[in-house]
Amino acid sequence: MSSILTNNSAMVALQTLRNINSNMSQTQGEISTGKSVASAKDNSAVWAISKTMESDVSGFKSISSSLALGESTIATARSASEQITDLLGEIKGKIVNAQESNMDREKLQTDLSAIRDQISSIVGSAQFNGLNLLSNREGGATVAQIVGNTGAGAGVKDSGTVSILSSLDRDSAGNVTASNIDAGKADLGTQDVTVGSGTVLAAAAMTGAGAIAAAGTSTMTVVGEIATAARGGNRVLAGDGYAIGGLTGITNAVNYVARDGDTVTDIARGLTERLNFEAKAAGVDISATLGSNGAIEITNNTAASVTTTAALTTGGTAGGGMAILGDIDVSTEDGAKAALSAIEGLTQTAVRAAADFGSAQGRVEIQGEYVSNLMDSLKAGIGSLVDANMEETSAKLQALQVQQQLGIQALSIANQAPQNILSLFR
Repeated sequence: MSSILTNNSAMVALQTLRNINSNMSQTQGEISTGKSVASAKDNSAVWAISKTMESDVSGFKSISSSLALGESTIATARSASEQITDLLGEIKGKIVNAQESNMDREKLQTDLSAIRDQISSIVGSAQFNGLNLLSNREGGATVAQIVGNTGAGAGVKDSGTVSILSSLDRDSAGNVTASNIDAGKADLGTQDVTVGSGTVLAAAAMTGAGAIAAAGTSTMTVVGEIATAARGGNRVLAGDGYAIGGLTGITNAVNYVARDGDTVTDIARGLTERLNFEAKAAGVDISATLGSNGAIEITNNTAASVTTTAALTTGGTAGGGMAILGDIDVSTEDGAKAALSAIEGLTQTAVRAAADFGSAQGRVEIQGEYVSNLMDSLKAGIGSLVDANMEETSAKLQALQVQQQLGIQALSIANQAPQNILSLFR
């Protein structure tokens, strides 16, 4: 049945053409944007996943910059530490020469002073963007900075490490946490120790003080500060000075001022090195060795007994890791012997610093490469989710163009059907 009111063929042709035009519009959008999912209306679930991953990529870009900055900072410190190690090797050579009685020790001392000043210059300039990893000389921690902290070490606000942002970790619940790589500082400065004037329960800093018979050995143990509620318990605080006195024949004070992050073992090591240096410089046959957990074994080889004392003062400023360089004097025989003993410890300090910085730099470099590869993987994953297949889209567009032309032709034919009814009335 033919009707001039209802043209079913035209409606079918028009609906088909409308669908073709809609598909063509979508295909042209994919071609212009390069994405099959350009907005949430295209596919809300895929779009949400892609946006989350894109935010992660943006975060990892910032992390990559942080790692690059951290690597450069550590590389600066490593290079300076290696240079200082070489200079200490030169100092050792001159100290060895000073062991000969017929050497001009005054000239050797002049050379040593010049090298020491060069070391100070290197330490002062070994900074990158204002951060110097060879300077860790915090002192005078306040009570508020240490109360509530637990564990070994100073526990003060500014620790002896630098944290470098290294990763963003996302769990299955969508929670994101930041991960860091910690690089420890190494104090290679030559600045002198400043001992504080305040005394806090002097005998509480170390135990074992007392008489040491001739050819005898006694052990003093560093225990930190006396436990008090006001100071947060038994703590080692930066700026606190630990001293051993009563050593017959040694006029210079044997003391150590705690640095930021020190443990009781670090303090014991510092006191041991200083005691041996002062004893040899004074020509006294007293020596010390480092035990475990803050123990210092003091051996008395003199003819008379020695009575040791212990003291703790507050409010001081820690010296540099190379502070003993300022006391090295090879112009005398005893000074040359003391210098030979001290230089080994100084060299190991610099070597340890360079090795630690090298290890940290290697880890940061590996993490930087991983983050770069991870960003590439994330970008590839996002692309697989939302990017359009251009070969398929191009072929689809050509097919739709042909369908559109056929649809227009079919609609034109359908629209001519009512005209054919007029022939029935002629």
